[in-house]
Amino acid sequence: MMFMKGGFVYIITNRHHTVLYTGVTSNLAARTQQHKNKKYPNSFSARYNTDKLVYYAFFPTIMEAITEEKRIKAGSRAAKIRLIENMNPAWNDLWENIKEW
Repeated sequence: MMFMKGGFVYIITNRHHTVLYTGVTSNLAARTQQHKNKKYPNSFSARYNTDKLVYYAFFPTIMEAITEEKRIKAGSRAAKIRLIENMNPAWNDLWENIKEW
C-alpha cells in the first residue's frame, strides 16, 4: 500500500473580507507563506490580495482534502462564511497559529 500524505483545505480572504479563496495543500504553512508573498503574481489570490488565513481543516489523505475543497467551492458564500465563523468567529489571521509548523 502506498503511503498517502494528509492534506488541508483552507480559506483565505482579503483585508475587507470581500473575496474568499478556497484551496488545498499538503503543507499549510508553506502554502500560506506563498500567498502572503504573492509567489504567483498572476494568480487569483495575488490579484485580489487574499493573504489572510481564516479557516483550515486537516484530512488524513490529500484525496479527502480535495473532495472537501470541491464541496466547499461548489457551495454558497454564506456556507463558506458559516464554516469560517464556526472555527474563527473574529476572522483573525490564523497565520500566527501555524507559521511555526
